[in-house]
Amino acid sequence: MPDDIYTHGHQPSVLRSHTWRTIENSAAYLEPRLTAGLDVLDVGCGPGTITAELAERVAPGTVIGLDRSDDVIAVASKLSDDRLSFTTGDIYALESDDDSFDVVHAHQVLQHLSDPVAALVEMRRVCRPDGVVAVRDADYESFTWAPDDERLRQWLDLYRAVARANDAEPDAGRHLKSWALEAGFSRVVSSASVWCFTEDDDRDWWGGLWADRIVDSDLATQAVDRGLATPSDLEAMARAFRGWVERPDGWFVVVHGEVLATP
Repeated sequence: MPDDIYTHGHQPSVLRSHTWRTIENSAAYLEPRLTAGLDVLDVGCGPGTITAELAERVAPGTVIGLDRSDDVIAVASKLSDDRLSFTTGDIYALESDDDSFDVVHAHQVLQHLSDPVAALVEMRRVCRPDGVVAVRDADYESFTWAPDDERLRQWLDLYRAVARANDAEPDAGRHLKSWALEAGFSRVVSSASVWCFTEDDDRDWWGGLWADRIVDSDLATQAVDRGLATPSDLEAMARAFRGWVERPDGWFVVVHGEVLATP
C-alpha cells in the first residue's frame, strides 16, 4: 500500500482548522442523506468534530471515525460514546467487512493521497449497495482572494509544489468525479461549494492560522527541506497573511469539489 506523506501535519495551527469544521460548513451536500439509524464510517476524521455531528444526525445508528494518526485519534476519542467510536486505520485497507456502512464519508482526504482511486475502491467495498460514498476536497488552484499580493501567490504556488512533491493532488476538487467513475461507482452526483472569509472575525481566523501554519507545520518543514523555500520566504508569506487580515476589504474564497457516489 502507498506510504503517503501528509502535507500539513498535526500542529496546533492545523488542528484549529480541523476542529472548526462542521456539517453545515463542510458537509452540507451530504446533509439531506443523513437520516436516523444509518451506520457511518468517517475516513480521515481528524479530531472528530464532523464525526460527532454525524453521530447526532444518524442516531441510533453507529458511527466510526478513522484516521491514521494515533495522536489525533487520542484527541477525537474524548468525544466517544456508546454509538461513536474512533480508531486508527489505513484507507487503502479498511478493516471492515464488505457492505458494512450506509455512508462512507471523507472530507479533505483524497487530496493528500498518492492513489485516490484505490482509496475510493476500498470505500466503495465497505459501503452498502443502497448507501453512498461522500467526499469533498479543496481545489487549490481555484482559490481566489483580494486584494492581490504577490507573496500570497507565491504561497499558493509553494503549497501546490510541496503537495505534488508528496505525490498528492492539491487540485483534487476538480478530479473527484472522474476518480469516482474510475473507481467503478454506478452513479456519481457532483457539485461544488466554497468557504468565504471576509468578515473581520473570519479574516482574523483564516489569515491567522495560515500565517502560523506557513512557518510552523510539516508543510513549512517540507518546503525548506526540499529546497522549495527558505525560512525568510516563509516569514514573508506569513506577513502577507497578517497584512491581509488587517484589510477591511479582504476577501478569500476556498473552492471545493464534492461527490455523492452510489456503489
